[in-house]
Amino acid sequence: MNIVRDTASKLRIALYSHDTMGLGHSRRNLLIARTLTAPPTNASVLMITGVRQAGAFAAPAAVDFLTLPAYYKNRTGEYRAQLLALSVDALAKLRGATICAALTNFAPDVFIVDNVPRGALNELVPTLDHLAREGRTRCILGLRDVIDEPAIVQSQWLQRKNFEAVRDYYDAVWIYGDPAVYDTAIEYDFCSDMLGKTRYTGYLDPQQPDQPSHAPSGATHGDGDGAPYVLCVVGGGQDGAGLARAFSRAKRPRNTRGLIVTGPFMPDSERHRLARRATTEAGLTVLGFVPDPMDLMLKAEAIVAMGGYNTVSEILSMRKRALLVPRCTPRKEQLIRAERLKAMGHIDYIRAEALTDVGISEWMSAPAPDHANRTAIDFKGLDRIPHFLADLTGSAIAGPTAPPRIQLCESVSLAAG
Repeated sequence: MNIVRDTASKLRIALYSHDTMGLGHSRRNLLIARTLTAPPTNASVLMITGVRQAGAFAAPAAVDFLTLPAYYKNRTGEYRAQLLALSVDALAKLRGATICAALTNFAPDVFIVDNVPRGALNELVPTLDHLAREGRTRCILGLRDVIDEPAIVQSQWLQRKNFEAVRDYYDAVWIYGDPAVYDTAIEYDFCSDMLGKTRYTGYLDPQQPDQPSHAPSGATHGDGDGAPYVLCVVGGGQDGAGLARAFSRAKRPRNTRGLIVTGPFMPDSERHRLARRATTEAGLTVLGFVPDPMDLMLKAEAIVAMGGYNTVSEILSMRKRALLVPRCTPRKEQLIRAERLKAMGHIDYIRAEALTDVGISEWMSAPAPDHANRTAIDFKGLDRIPHFLADLTGSAIAGPTAPPRIQLCESVSLAAG
């Protein structure tokens, strides 16, 4: 099926992220949206997101947002409405109807779904059924490098009929990772239906030249005096208070400041506790929600963080020294990623149950390792995605040649260059 549109109109692309915990899914989709609205694709993009803070992100003129009423996922993985006085079933129905109405009218040429084939609580099923009946929209499932422990992923995907969803609704599966780090298709034993649709993009590099420059941090971000600092970031902050507290108590190297970004979802009581400590601790600054932390990360001497996909990708692309304290519930995704990267010599990590301010202090005072071998990790994802999209839609693409394809399901499969 080739998509035929008036040559004066833009390709229309919708991106969905369920956003039940943190900001990572929306941030990843926005990175992709920035690439797809730039040459050579020049698309018009509708981002469907479950976090209202997404509207604070810097976005190109060709990107607009549909913000859904929010879910909240607790540490055991259970869902509820975050703000509305609705049952979770009623909220899922509301969100599903909103998405379906939006895409019926937007009529996208391409629909890219992040991470969850049927959407959170199956909220995408009406939309996917509608798009399948219409037969004009190409559907893509985008997966991060690590989902969870393989046995758990297999069990949940079978229970939730995700493999059938990929078979029935999706034209392609894109894995935003490098199989030399984590071979997703092999680890999760993808069935033949999925393997035939799967392509590795490589990791998504937020520092590519075609990505927008990052605003100077200056006094607005608390680093205006130019003193070196170690940065602590905890994603959305929902479950990052323990790491932030330990970092605030850690002894930093001489003449080195500490900067904590709590994120928008850290409980008010925890943020206030950290803010009070910053008033009595010389050289400690606490910030709340920073829509784009990249500039702070670029200028940091080192980074202490949780182990989410976006944060780790940013750390690796910057070749920053990093200590990860990965989340272990409700998924072990972050722990698996940290273990794999530690084994490859790219980062250090501490398990959450072993976290202490003393451990952070010792790490900050230790000699910095050489991370030259990080250049072996494939970060060409944003270069490949426009070409993958052109292949899928049967459209021509003008511009730089795509990097070599990463071979699927091979133990040594890193693309060159």
